[in-house]
Amino acid sequence: MGELVLSCKDLHKKIGKKEILKGVSVNLYEEDILGFIGPNGARKNHYH
Repeated sequence: MGELVLSCKDLHKKIGKKEILKGVSVNLYEEDILGFIGPNGARKNHYH
C-alpha cells in the first residue's frame, strides 16, 4: 500500500432537504482509483 493522500471521515451532504451522503468515510492511497457512479442527472459533477 502506498502513501495515504486523502482521508475523510463522517461526511454528510444535503441538497435541499434530501441527504445524499450519510456518514461516508474514505481513505485514498497513491495507487487508488476512485470513481463516482449514479443515474444521469444525479449531480455527480457538481462540487461546492
